[in-house]
Amino acid sequence: MMGGRLGENIGVGEETIEKACKVSMKAHSKPNYYIHDKNRVTFFAFPGSWSVNDWCSRKPFGEIKVDVSLFPSIKSIGNEEIGLVNQAFFTRFQHLLTRSSLSAEVEKAISDKKQIVFTGHSSGGPTAILATIWFFEKYTRHNYYNTPPFCLTFGSPLIGNHIFSHALRRENWARYFIHFIMKHDIVPRITLTPFTQIEQELQQVLEFLDPKSTHNLHGSSILSSFLFSVMRNALSVSSYAASYLKGNTNLLLETVASIVELSPYRPFGIFVFCTGRGKIVVLDNPDAVLQLMFFCLQFSPEEENSEFVHGMFREHLSYESELHESLNYMQDVTYLVNLVDVPLSAHSTSTYAAALNDLGLSTTARLCLRAAGELEKQKLENQKRIDSNKETIKEAITKIQEYKTSCEIRRIGYYDTFKIQKDQSDFNANIKRLELAGIWDEIVEMIKRYELPDGFEGRKEWIELGTLFRRLLEPLDIANYYRHLKNEDTGPYMVKARPKRYKFTQKWREHAEKMEVGFSSETTFWAEVEELRLKPYVQVKDKVSRLEERALTWINEGWLGKDVFLGESTFSKWWKTLPFEHRLGSCVAGFIST
Repeated sequence: MMGGRLGENIGVGEETIEKACKVSMKAHSKPNYYIHDKNRVTFFAFPGSWSVNDWCSRKPFGEIKVDVSLFPSIKSIGNEEIGLVNQAFFTRFQHLLTRSSLSAEVEKAISDKKQIVFTGHSSGGPTAILATIWFFEKYTRHNYYNTPPFCLTFGSPLIGNHIFSHALRRENWARYFIHFIMKHDIVPRITLTPFTQIEQELQQVLEFLDPKSTHNLHGSSILSSFLFSVMRNALSVSSYAASYLKGNTNLLLETVASIVELSPYRPFGIFVFCTGRGKIVVLDNPDAVLQLMFFCLQFSPEEENSEFVHGMFREHLSYESELHESLNYMQDVTYLVNLVDVPLSAHSTSTYAAALNDLGLSTTARLCLRAAGELEKQKLENQKRIDSNKETIKEAITKIQEYKTSCEIRRIGYYDTFKIQKDQSDFNANIKRLELAGIWDEIVEMIKRYELPDGFEGRKEWIELGTLFRRLLEPLDIANYYRHLKNEDTGPYMVKARPKRYKFTQKWREHAEKMEVGFSSETTFWAEVEELRLKPYVQVKDKVSRLEERALTWINEGWLGKDVFLGESTFSKWWKTLPFEHRLGSCVAGFIST
């Protein structure tokens, strides 16, 4: 796809982009942040820091796990991997949040029904990014404010790992983060390098890049040395990533990764590459962006002179003029969407050809972009294949529902009927159980290997289908487990045997509906009953009371069937053996008696 004005395609008007760039530069003279109101838009612009301590607080890359109490969505739901973030940037944002009036000012903009834009240039970009995620978590995700904010950064360094990127795409937030990068700007690539290699040089480089500084490194070898350190590490990261994009599973890669320090930071959101002379290239594939961040920085040895290198660093301060030229005249914008169609030759007549040439991409670089496109395409194909199983899953679930109803008609719960296994219908239900287990286990394995689109675990239709599947099928898995006395050899079902297909689908629902972890554990009711009834009452009386309370909640919500209270159920028979005093005060006594 090519053509169309930039603002129309990314959802933010050119005037807003230019204003964001201007106020982000102005913010450098402010201690915390700068607010600018323009018509119905409120800009929150954050200053950069020119102290090396504000870039890295732990070596070599300074990453820590995200504080999930502040950013609960920044994780992989099923895999339970928490996103990593640059600690120095994150700490800086936390201090701003707790020690300034930012929260109150945002509340005011919300009450005034303003469109909110968070923005920042250089290391002000990470603060803008974190402020935007904070807004999504606090206001948008909980439906307090239905107008999503935008985040516009200019020359921002990378701040989070692949889980960070995955989570934002899953939540459908990534499209509101728009990052502008000059072709040769070194700053967005800095965090791809271990700080142990560049710490001394970085402080001098930051002083040189400070818009208020008169510090002059012209003709200095520091810039060249710094540039080559960043390029060398960007090469390591991009090469390692490209090997996986191309399907290389050689164990040598893991060996290399264990020896060479590789940055965890990865791109996310929409990236707008300014190639110079008013030309722009736009893409949102994070794997492709990572490759461009390395390949765009290339230049021949003949070009390595102090003036050229000095100019590369100066690009970091020229966003305002470059964007003014790019956005106010005849726009020359290329949108790299179908990456599998990227031409390999610089002489191609493809609509992408001119833009790729402007970026200075070699054949190797173009192959990497194609590989990123192929991976994205494969994930979509995998999703289509999984989607094609929906009807099979629904048909099998219908059969299990019919089996459950037939059991209730006979006044025996389907859990106990399946556990006894006397009739042909029990055998048929077991066949459907195994059939569904195979389908869902395949889905889980794809999720574990990140072989499905990032948004898969957030799709409402699959969350609902997974919840229905879990409620009907997990009791049968538990019945089968205790029927064969596997607990005596393996241990309790919940500790040793619960399949990931149920753990994943439970987490999907709890995350989507903003529940506490474990709140939707109604499908493990029978596993708890089986374990509690094997122990003396005096040892488990508190657990029995808690289970009864939760069971009552689940039944009232319609999450657990009343068949658990049928006279011949395992639960009812065990419950009637409990001490009279307990049964007299039990919250489920009324259900048992009726």
